[in-house]
Amino acid sequence: MDLLIILYLIFYLVLAKIRLDWAVMLILAALPSYLIRFKILSIPFTLLEAMILVSFFIWFVFRTEFKNFIRGQYGWREFKENRKKRMKYPFGLEIILLLVISFIAVAVAGFSNSALGIWKAYFFEPVLLFILMLNLFKDTNIRMNANDTNNTNLGKILWPLAVSALAVSILAIYQGVSGNLIFNDFWAAAGQRRAVSFFGYPNAVGLYLAPLILAMFGWLFDQVGGCIKGGAKIFNFQFSILKQFSIFNFKTLKLFFIFVTIILSFLAIFFAKSKGALIGITAGLFLFVFSASGKKIKWGMIILVLVAAIGISTWPPLRDYALDKTIYSKSYQIRRIGWQETWKMLKDGRLISGAGLADYQKTVAPYHQEGVFIEDYRDSEWLAKIRASAEFRQKNWQPLEIYLYPHNIFLNFWSELGLAGTLLFIWIIGKYLVLGFRCWVLGVGNKYLVMGLIGAMVVIIVHGLVDVPYFKNDLAVMFWTLIALMSLVDFNGRYEYTNNANDTNKY
Repeated sequence: MDLLIILYLIFYLVLAKIRLDWAVMLILAALPSYLIRFKILSIPFTLLEAMILVSFFIWFVFRTEFKNFIRGQYGWREFKENRKKRMKYPFGLEIILLLVISFIAVAVAGFSNSALGIWKAYFFEPVLLFILMLNLFKDTNIRMNANDTNNTNLGKILWPLAVSALAVSILAIYQGVSGNLIFNDFWAAAGQRRAVSFFGYPNAVGLYLAPLILAMFGWLFDQVGGCIKGGAKIFNFQFSILKQFSIFNFKTLKLFFIFVTIILSFLAIFFAKSKGALIGITAGLFLFVFSASGKKIKWGMIILVLVAAIGISTWPPLRDYALDKTIYSKSYQIRRIGWQETWKMLKDGRLISGAGLADYQKTVAPYHQEGVFIEDYRDSEWLAKIRASAEFRQKNWQPLEIYLYPHNIFLNFWSELGLAGTLLFIWIIGKYLVLGFRCWVLGVGNKYLVMGLIGAMVVIIVHGLVDVPYFKNDLAVMFWTLIALMSLVDFNGRYEYTNNANDTNKY
């Protein structure tokens, strides 16, 4: 195994030297490669981390002024003059603050090996990839319009993400249908089968695919180009546009590939039974359709939501079903206990510092309860039965484990990075959304992709209310990939308006 990894990394190093853009695309297509782990000088690494570090090293040594420093052909004066001509990184200050705050969180955890490993895998290396993507995939030779994305480099990010989503989805669907390759007897059994794809647990499938579905959705509509009209024709593709596509036309095949990837990703999440992901996708799609539609559709959607809300609140069968699937559910009751334990831990002298990186389980342990009775809220005699019957207590008793994280996006960041880290991530997400809505209002190119990217972040937020959408190798990289995509769209839009490559040539 070690020999294969060495041979692969040699191949990757050569590829990065010859075609660095292809090497970065391979990283994005192989985000689940973090599951391949090894050590270098006793330091744990994943294959995903190694590819990021190799790519950044090649870029820094051979694509920046550093090579001229080494050769003595470049001095500080030239460096300063060149910096004045450069465009500032769109999240430059936020990145600096993030690295500082996250490293302080390592200190809070006592500079443990696990904390240092989390810091490099979840913060340092994703930021390096973010910098790489901004420098490699910006496009200063664009003449954009709202219906064309083929002349930009955004596809070099979106294509590998689509390939990755397709691979994850195909394996998950196969697992869901056959039960094979699910190495957990409980999830493999036909009665409670849940697909896990490459990841080992079902919710990881939804966490990975749900944001990509919204990004692919926006990309698909941008590729179709002007086929969405407001009002009642929002989903009616005009025949006059479609008829130009033959079955063997590359553009047709591209549209078909993106469409199939979206459908299979939906099916994969269905087989994984990730309710949080499905709710997040629903919220993201609602925002997308609402933004892209005309006034009639907007009012229709508002009325539909009001009718649904009234129906759920007034019709008992519908209300009971909604409650059973949400706050009455077993998973919600378990998560609620975890949130309460986390809040107790934070209030006990850790509101500012949090628990420290990778130290949540140890820090929350004194506040942890061994288990909980799963309550049947519709049984008015439930409490009396719990008190009266040992058999009933045993049947409804649920042992509780201490998870790696609290399973809530705000508590996750608070426990790991402290209050400052939580506020910083709220700021980053807010800035991302502001950039997106600004691009949408200005009507820059890739407008539907912009709304798809906004929807992807909405998915992360909504799903993150009950899960962990960042603290995982592939998800941290995906988060910063979305940030990079939005930054590139914003850069392209500003470049189109300024039309001045001399001032925005490099970051």
